[in-house]
Amino acid sequence: MSIDPRVALQSLTAALEEHLIAASARRGEGDPTVEAAFFAVADAFEVYEDSLYEAYSEVTPLQVFDDDDDDDEDSNELLDEDELEILDQ
Repeated sequence: MSIDPRVALQSLTAALEEHLIAASARRGEGDPTVEAAFFAVADAFEVYEDSLYEAYSEVTPLQVFDDDDDDDEDSNELLDEDELEILDQ
């Protein structure tokens, strides 16, 4: 059963609004409300992206990073010209 992208977008928008509210009322560095809102945004985004792709074979230019992505130093580096030439061949 696929979700209508418009419904998924409304859920994403609501999650973003809740994250803003939580961030503005933050009670310290490790506030669990902010953390929960953060993950709610990530989950809502993935649902939206999946529903958008299922309905229209389209994706957004956005990406959700996992903690594992932070461990990969190469993922945050830009390619230099030599690497770009290799990719172009």
